[in-house]
Amino acid sequence: MTAAPPAPSERATGGRPGLSPRPGLSPHLCRGLARAAVLALAALCAGCSTAGFWLIHPAGPVAAAELQSWIVDTGATFLVIGPATLLVLWAIWRYHRRYGRGAYVPGWSHSVPLEATFWGAPLLVVIGLGVYATHASFQTDPSGPGVLAAASNPDAAKQAVTIDVITTDWQWLFIYPDRHIALANELVIPVHTPVRFRLTSATVATDFFIPQLAGQIDVMPGMRTWQGLIANRIGSYQGFASDYNGPGFSWMRFQTRVLSAADFASWAAGMTRAPAHLDDAAFLRFAAPTINTHDTTMRFSDVQDGLFDRVMDNVMMGRIYETPSGMTEKKSHDINGGRQPGKAAAAGQDHIR
Repeated sequence: MTAAPPAPSERATGGRPGLSPRPGLSPHLCRGLARAAVLALAALCAGCSTAGFWLIHPAGPVAAAELQSWIVDTGATFLVIGPATLLVLWAIWRYHRRYGRGAYVPGWSHSVPLEATFWGAPLLVVIGLGVYATHASFQTDPSGPGVLAAASNPDAAKQAVTIDVITTDWQWLFIYPDRHIALANELVIPVHTPVRFRLTSATVATDFFIPQLAGQIDVMPGMRTWQGLIANRIGSYQGFASDYNGPGFSWMRFQTRVLSAADFASWAAGMTRAPAHLDDAAFLRFAAPTINTHDTTMRFSDVQDGLFDRVMDNVMMGRIYETPSGMTEKKSHDINGGRQPGKAAAAGQDHIR
């Protein structure tokens, strides 16, 4: 007696009755997945090609070092997450009860190669990231970025420009103490020259950020922080406050103009003829809460010595440049042409430019 041929379902499952046929991916599904992958890749590439995406268009060594750190960290993360995700998907497909091909091994409990892979690979990645992160931290350290002093940097030997930065609600004041000049809501620096910032706040905490030139750094009331940069290209770069600190936050930005050495010297000489002067009394008027909606810039000459240190000391001693309540309630309605500011504005205690 000859054996009956196996049923179609048994042929499809390798002779294992009770299991359903192993379905394959349909051509229609494959085309849909490929189309989705192409669209996703195109969207990512379109975003990367946008000129306004500042983080991936560095114009100085500090920003370039931070971009490199971001790429290394992201790549190392995907080096672990990517294969792990693919292995999970593969295991789901291979050992699925319905159409998997895995053998049932009830006595299995341990595998040295698998344990070494699962624990060893992430451990090596973490060690490598730790070593790299330590080096990168010193390279971009705000108190003294190593990339600015590197022997391979031809601009490292040039004399640095010192700039004191004081933030208020909601403006930026840039003081050039060596030249006794100051500029509000705009920053001007020479190209291929180290720039050293001292930063403090007269009011609340905020962040100083020029994505194409320097990383984000906290600016705290009554405290002094540092930042440094070198600009490699002449041009204009956006700077802004990257920490929400009140209703004027959206307008708390500044253009960073990078000039040639000759143009910077000419600009600095012209600033010494600015009619407005800056001393303690003038700073009190400047520090009155102001929402700078029209990117108004102000120029000062004859800046009083030690202004930065006195502002910091005053805040440390408890003097707070308070913001009137009228500047913190429904202010977006005021700015857009609704209610006019109250009596405090008429008294010169708050401003909208």
